[in-house]
Amino acid sequence: MALAIRVIPCLDVADGRVVKGVNFKNLRDEGDPVELAARYYHEGADEVTFLDVTATVENRATMYDVVQRTAEQVFIPLTVGGGVRGVDQVARLLASGADKIGINSAAIARPEVLTEIADRFGAQVTVLSLDIKRSSCTASGFVVTTHGGRTETDIDALDWAQRAVDLGAGELLVNSIDADGTQNGFDLDLITRLRDLVAAPIIASGGAGTVVHFVEAARAGADAVLAASVFHRQQVAIPDVKQALADAGFEVRAVPDPRDGLGTTDFAADSAAAASQNQD
Repeated sequence: MALAIRVIPCLDVADGRVVKGVNFKNLRDEGDPVELAARYYHEGADEVTFLDVTATVENRATMYDVVQRTAEQVFIPLTVGGGVRGVDQVARLLASGADKIGINSAAIARPEVLTEIADRFGAQVTVLSLDIKRSSCTASGFVVTTHGGRTETDIDALDWAQRAVDLGAGELLVNSIDADGTQNGFDLDLITRLRDLVAAPIIASGGAGTVVHFVEAARAGADAVLAASVFHRQQVAIPDVKQALADAGFEVRAVPDPRDGLGTTDFAADSAAAASQNQD
């Protein structure tokens, strides 16, 4: 049986509030991270990703208290990133309630940190966060950025992704800065090319605007689809994304039925029923 495509809301946090912009700029307030995480849990999110988007820029550690309060409300896997530099911080974040740790700038500065984290906690905990821009300066046409997309490197993004997996990264969170916040769709070329290079799970991020975009990303090879603003502003609902994925033939996890706390929405069954009615 194929693994289920995961649907993941992302909480970009600055100064204790969820924020979102376009191409990593002009950030606007989207709400309280704990409240939003709890809402997404009840809506059927498979995971929640929590990124402290100014931690590296401000040279400080991730806000552990917010992580802990979020973990108390969210009983699904929680990935936390932003300002993570080494195994000691990873240990503290895991103790605060995180399940996986996202790392970006620190891994570029010292790649062996990926191996250190994977050796101590397991590759399943180690998520390489990739903030990628298109660039004519690299062979692949994609370059890696650091510090929340503010600093462009000369590192080929595809080469770095492949090396990071070899070093111990168990999953790739691939965010297209060019598509970020535009709601024009994921960078399908980037997803496809990474899928051809690595066997590690790929989380597609940046550009979601409609349920169709999530399906396109899954077809391009993404194992999980992540979005922020369309979920925060309720332009797209998580159950609708899952239904669209199921209609397209992808495996998805059921969503708990809030009416009794016991039942679930079976998207595959709903898709089969709809197909049968159409044939009739």
